[in-house]
Amino acid sequence: MPFVQRIIRRVRSLRSRRATSVGRGAGVATAPPLELPDWAEVGRKRYAHIRRVAAMLEQWADEMDSPEEERIRWLRACWLHDALRDADLAPGISHGAAAADRAKRYGESDRGVLDAVRYHSVGYAGWDDVGKMLYLADFLEPGRRSRRKQRAEWAKRVPRSRDRVLREIVAQQLRGRLRTRRPIDPLTVEFWNSLAE
Repeated sequence: MPFVQRIIRRVRSLRSRRATSVGRGAGVATAPPLELPDWAEVGRKRYAHIRRVAAMLEQWADEMDSPEEERIRWLRACWLHDALRDADLAPGISHGAAAADRAKRYGESDRGVLDAVRYHSVGYAGWDDVGKMLYLADFLEPGRRSRRKQRAEWAKRVPRSRDRVLREIVAQQLRGRLRTRRPIDPLTVEFWNSLAE
């Protein structure tokens, strides 16, 4: 069965028996995992991260009363975004780009999902909602150790003021890179400009 159809079937079954346990640190409801694609190369810690990102997206989708089709897109992107994070990739190839290329080869055809996966680490001015939601959930998932209080506060605000939170996070990322004199990816600058307009 193609990957997309397996995801849709799994989301429908999960919605009928949603878990009620609470995620680590930020009160995010956790749900049983959808599934990683067969070609994924993911260790235990990365798998736990992906599950927390998925749980956060599920919670936000509920709070935002998102249509089922959009929720499924968010979750497809989630389960693909770090699918090759632990793979041994050629120099200069990002795990997001590698995962997007592999997902496309295995049948993912949604441009928004592929762009979300490809650019989830740097941001992308051409994103639709799936890219923005994945970027936020990946950055704000409660398993991250730094600035836990601030991340939890931002995560709480996402359903009510997503775009404002997105601007605050990208601005903070840019300030941090400038302060430490690290290079800024041109795609991140374009992403910021698209948010600031």
